[in-house]
Amino acid sequence: MKNFFLVFFLVFSVSSFSQKKQPKVGLVLSGGGAKGFAHIGVLKEIDKAGLQIDYIGGTSMGAIIGGLYAIGYSGEQIEQIVLETDFVSLLQDKIPRNSEPFFEKEFGEKTVFTLPVHKGKIGLPRAVSKGQNVLNFLMELLASVEGISDFKKFQIPFFCIATDVENGNGVLLEKGSLPLALRASGSFPTLLNPVVLGDKLLVDGGIANNFPVSIMKSKGVDVVIGVDVEGKLYDKEKLNSVVAIMDQIVSYKMYSITDKEKEKLDVYIHPDIKGYNVVSFDQKEEILQKGIEEGQKFKDVFKKLALKQTHKKKHKKLNFDDQKFKITDIDLTGYKYYTRAFVLGKIKIREGDSLSRKEITKRIYFLSSTKNYEKIEYKLSKKKDNTYSLKLHLNESDENANLKLGVHYDFLYKSGVLVNYNQKHLLLENDLFSFDMILGDNLRYNLNYFVDNGFYISYGFRSRYNHFRSNSKFNPIVSEFANVSSINLKYTDITNQFFLQTTFNRRFAVGVGLEHKYVKATTETIASASNQETIFDASHYLNSFGYIKLDTYDKKYFPTTGYFADLNFKWYMASSDYNEDFTLFAQTKGTLGFATTFWDKLTLQVTSEAGFTLNETKSDVFDFYLGGYNKNYINTFVSFYGYDFAELSDNTFLKTEFNFRYAIAKKHYVSLIANYGRLEDNVFKNIDLFKDVKSGYALGYSYDTFIGPLEIKYSWSPDNKDNYWLFNLGFWF
Repeated sequence: MKNFFLVFFLVFSVSSFSQKKQPKVGLVLSGGGAKGFAHIGVLKEIDKAGLQIDYIGGTSMGAIIGGLYAIGYSGEQIEQIVLETDFVSLLQDKIPRNSEPFFEKEFGEKTVFTLPVHKGKIGLPRAVSKGQNVLNFLMELLASVEGISDFKKFQIPFFCIATDVENGNGVLLEKGSLPLALRASGSFPTLLNPVVLGDKLLVDGGIANNFPVSIMKSKGVDVVIGVDVEGKLYDKEKLNSVVAIMDQIVSYKMYSITDKEKEKLDVYIHPDIKGYNVVSFDQKEEILQKGIEEGQKFKDVFKKLALKQTHKKKHKKLNFDDQKFKITDIDLTGYKYYTRAFVLGKIKIREGDSLSRKEITKRIYFLSSTKNYEKIEYKLSKKKDNTYSLKLHLNESDENANLKLGVHYDFLYKSGVLVNYNQKHLLLENDLFSFDMILGDNLRYNLNYFVDNGFYISYGFRSRYNHFRSNSKFNPIVSEFANVSSINLKYTDITNQFFLQTTFNRRFAVGVGLEHKYVKATTETIASASNQETIFDASHYLNSFGYIKLDTYDKKYFPTTGYFADLNFKWYMASSDYNEDFTLFAQTKGTLGFATTFWDKLTLQVTSEAGFTLNETKSDVFDFYLGGYNKNYINTFVSFYGYDFAELSDNTFLKTEFNFRYAIAKKHYVSLIANYGRLEDNVFKNIDLFKDVKSGYALGYSYDTFIGPLEIKYSWSPDNKDNYWLFNLGFWF
């Protein structure tokens, strides 16, 4: 009944306009993050009523939805855009893994926190993300007005509000780049980095003016419709997250200003969104429905106003842009530390390419995934021959160094804390220096220096120190001593490599190089009168190597689709020869894998591995050792469920693992794993590959936590009746 009288009063008020005057209608949409999706339901009712909006303004999410409507998208089209968009990935700057640099696939994806380092001082990030994905999203959707810098010239004149960080004042945006204006208006503190526009640093407009009714009144409109998706201040019990606290702080001033602005409205619409907050993106369907329900209450008002509009502008329907543009000229500006070859090599756009806007966005992913850029903008300019010039403006990040942290535990390396320092353009253009220090039960380090030359041959240097102890059924010793069931193996590896590498489409990497390796393997389990420990090897080796790698997995952990290959050849050319019996030998080792998913829940991941030693070597240290479950094995150690670490060994091996993984809930999995293998002096000397096959199985539960996989598995083998409980937590490093 209350709603009936409200609608009756509004209809009566609208009817009082003079019959000789067509009312000019303005629409104001408030900010509210995900709650702003409710605006769309109101826009759909406005469209159904045939009501012409003559001016539109908004703040934050209201600005984004209002901007889309202003350039020609209908309410239904905007609803389709919202339903098809993953806003969580958008706001977190997540990109598909196939867009990441190969270096990141191989050596990244193992840390939890990232802290910027500036002039030797560790700081805090300005926000969760730089907002490049949001800008890409807006540039794609707003392409039709790319050449229009005056917002009054849109199909519906438009303005939006941002906040000047320096003084907290509102900034009226109605000229310039619409994608940048909307990006600035929606820069919610802690979620998105501020935006530099002209001489101002701008953040979310809701801080200064979340409901700009007064500005709309100043535009000469007769009737102002306002849609308010603001909530109320939270009780202290609900202030349980950084987003909720920041929203509360931002809201103090905002609510008092909004109360004054409401008084100037002719039509006030307030959808019932009290159960949602600014980041309720996973509830967008419910919020859209709330907007539809509230909009329907005002359909009579909209129809009455529409009847007053006897002279309506012709509305040009805007279609989604899938046109391909032939690019015959590429103009780059703003690059300093990273060369033109680097940029073009990453973005993979060449003169003569024909690309749609969506395809250009995917190429920008390639460049933004390097994390070298604060902002990447582009424009397409039509030339006389109907081809296009791509003008790409780069704003390189001034944060060229950072500190990353990760944690891990497993039964071989025990506890470990990873501290990673990486710095770009340390010595040369296009270079990257990365140093991992792993502190814990087994001290380790990994150093990488890589000069990425884009189209051209890249090169680098790697250094690694790896050390562990294991109470293991180390096969070469245990098999010789009947009274020894396991030994306390101490293993140390120091490897230094110089390499040349080139990559193709971020999938393939091909490289060659030289390597120095020092290996020491000892045990105190077996001692002699002259020595308290037995030394298997303690030699320096000089080697040459080559490799081919492929990685198209959609995720490093728990992949659901894609292929993987790691094929390498190593020639041991010289040695300091601790045992004085070194002869030249070579080894080849390869891994092939694929993952495919059925019914969106069940994933089959198959991984096959093989290793072969060419020429005989007297040392056992470079035999292939199978056993255990570790994903961070080095040299010739290979995991094999059902057997203890390094329990099986020989000169050659074949192994295939079948992993059936079922997603029982989001990020929760159960797995059934079966692996089969053969080891011999030469497994290829006859065609009977199924003779003396070793087998092992595992059942497990896994949870993809924010610090990395948590996995608990029970493993056994019918060959030896042994069984093991396996556990690991955190990203592997």
